[in-house]
Amino acid sequence: MDLSRRGFLVGTVLAGGAALAGAAGTLQRSATGSDAAPATAPASGYLTLPGRQPPKVTVRRTGTVASGLLFVAPFRGTDHSDALIVDDDGEPVWFRSSDDLVTDLRVQTYKGEPVLAYWEGARLTGGHGAGNGVLLDRAYRRIAEVRAGHGMDGDLHEFQLTDRGTALITAYPEVTADLRPIGGPRDGHVYGCRVQEIDVATGKVLLDWKALDHIAIAETRMPMTKDTDGTKGRTFDPVHVNSVQAYGDTLLISARDTCALYSIDRRTGAVRWRLGGARSDFTIGSRAAFAWQHDARRLDATTISLFDNHITNVGDGPSRGLVLKIDERARKATLLREYTDGRTYGQYMGNVQMLPGGNALVGYGSTATVIEYGPDGTPVMEMTGAGSYRAYRAPWSARPVEAPSVAVAAVSGGRMRVHASWNGATDVAAWRFLTDADAARLTVAATARRTGFETAATMPVAPRVVAEALAGNGTVLGRSAAQAVGV
Repeated sequence: MDLSRRGFLVGTVLAGGAALAGAAGTLQRSATGSDAAPATAPASGYLTLPGRQPPKVTVRRTGTVASGLLFVAPFRGTDHSDALIVDDDGEPVWFRSSDDLVTDLRVQTYKGEPVLAYWEGARLTGGHGAGNGVLLDRAYRRIAEVRAGHGMDGDLHEFQLTDRGTALITAYPEVTADLRPIGGPRDGHVYGCRVQEIDVATGKVLLDWKALDHIAIAETRMPMTKDTDGTKGRTFDPVHVNSVQAYGDTLLISARDTCALYSIDRRTGAVRWRLGGARSDFTIGSRAAFAWQHDARRLDATTISLFDNHITNVGDGPSRGLVLKIDERARKATLLREYTDGRTYGQYMGNVQMLPGGNALVGYGSTATVIEYGPDGTPVMEMTGAGSYRAYRAPWSARPVEAPSVAVAAVSGGRMRVHASWNGATDVAAWRFLTDADAARLTVAATARRTGFETAATMPVAPRVVAEALAGNGTVLGRSAAQAVGV
């Protein structure tokens, strides 16, 4: 199929994605005090979360993975997403469905504490968005919302917290620029990418960097089309900033449509150097060249990781996770490590996360695949079915402020099937079910080891049932409200 990258991107970025496919696995664990087999979610969805469907992801492990849970935001159709945390078996730990788009779900640090951070908003034509960054604490309470300043909307591409209590975000305001250097109109309509640093607590704008003040239109690698020729209503995107990271007194910025990384002086906004693209200040070694890249991260003073989409047409070849060695004095960049399975590509979106112990997690964005690679570059885990802007792995311990949920599936022959779940709880090892006609005299009817997001057990029919979430040592972590049973 000869589908140009530009034709594929314009007006469709994040629109279709990959549909979730496959079947969620279920841990095979036994129940005690009941005659039930481990539960799987019914085809109609989870009984304890009405209307919520199990995520159709599959996980295949072939080696040792890093510790922690997996964080993705699978998109459904054009504008709907699920913020989703799953374990190494693909079993959900936390859902949050949204009628908007969700991107960049991950664990970050705010005021010295781990928080769950993500961007949420509307997807706009041209591959950007209008929304806000959101922070949740370990009870899943919203503790902050970060908005762009100066009358702009926060874009979907970056929501990066810093150690100074600020957030780095992007914005895509429409401005005019002289497009004659690339064959366009004098007063062309373009997206003038901005990078802002926002104080999370106050909302004050501390930095507002304008890409077109420092990056020439002629640096773009993106050709204009009849739908993006810079005339009114056909806005051209010459830069397309898709990641920002603070590093010392600089910002590292990735611009997809110039195929370059930029080191920016935080004080003056000036470009200190360009890596890649039409005006690279670096000599780039064999196999270190990249294009249409995402998620550039400075790992230390001499290394940078990035996701190298590196395709112009579908089928051009596999995308890669790259780690480059950077010699700023000699202006030389060489390949240090690459992570690829030799076949999977991300047409757009994607990221690389370097993990403790030497593993690397690579999210392939528009291709619904996440692969974790071992230190030697061999795949050790593959998750498919979750098309997500980025994917992450991280330790996460949480206890929701909401109580656990309990539901009764069926009552017959003097027995009933009872289901329990606790959306977002990370430390539940087992469920204890208590029944009686009088809530003051509840007694234990069954205990079952957790079998996934939703656990079920069969027990004698009773007028009332309560579910208790138990830690590994038997401590009660949470208790559902009493559920009346129709008998």
